[in-house]
Amino acid sequence: MGVHEAPQWLVPAWVRACIGAGATASQSEIEQVGESLLTRWTEPTRRFHNARHLADVLAHVDELAEEAHEPDLVRLAAWYHGAVFDAAERASYAHRGGEDERASAVLARLELGALGLPDRAVDRVAELVTALERHSPVPGDDDCAVLCDADLAMLAAEPQRYRAYLADVRAEYAHIPLEEFVRARIAILGRLAQRAHLFGSPLGRSWEEPARQNLAGELQRLERELAALEAARNESTTPGSPTPSSPTPGSPTPRSPTPGSPTPRSPAPRSPAPRAPTDGADNAADSPR
Repeated sequence: MGVHEAPQWLVPAWVRACIGAGATASQSEIEQVGESLLTRWTEPTRRFHNARHLADVLAHVDELAEEAHEPDLVRLAAWYHGAVFDAAERASYAHRGGEDERASAVLARLELGALGLPDRAVDRVAELVTALERHSPVPGDDDCAVLCDADLAMLAAEPQRYRAYLADVRAEYAHIPLEEFVRARIAILGRLAQRAHLFGSPLGRSWEEPARQNLAGELQRLERELAALEAARNESTTPGSPTPSSPTPGSPTPRSPTPGSPTPRSPAPRSPAPRAPTDGADNAADSPR
């Protein structure tokens, strides 16, 4: 999704949130920062964590806004929560999904401070962004609960939308081998499924049941897919070298001596041939590649 394809209301909404949070910079300066942020969200490598996801999170924050104490700060945290993103690191998906919340929080401090927001507001936005590393708000932190719920709301999407979300996530991490991706996804969903609650805000709790259904269905499918991948890998494993007792294909079969024929004389002893070094070369097929 390019900048021109992003929803047109995003930058005006950014300006309103900044002004509501106490920004003292001019509107043009605020717009310039918002457009720069939107450029980040529309990088071509982003297939799910893009401007559409940002718009969805902001819409869900608005849906839960009555439960937030400072909704404009929550909106600004939503803008920054995935501002710094890199899906290229293969290990990133299993750990944080490519989002770098700490680097995003540093960016928020730098840019919001330059726009004249009060220090307390800047610190609070950075704190909310960093909290998304855990997606586990401290009890009583309603603003953090709203932000976390808005970010996870896609888990409760209707089946067709959920399937599209899964396709986008896989495309975003297409460089990761399929089996590795499936294992990482199973681990992530397993941790989510073990939580007592996926959503922390009272209004967000209404998303709990459909999200649980989506997680359970996806986990079952992934476990079947992983079993099929493992079976295919085992079937394609090449056999080891032939055992010494097996004759080489095409070689003549030794003939048994004819009864009464003279017994062949043993050849004179010869110097032993040098032994091949036992460096484990016969086990090369089991070595990591």
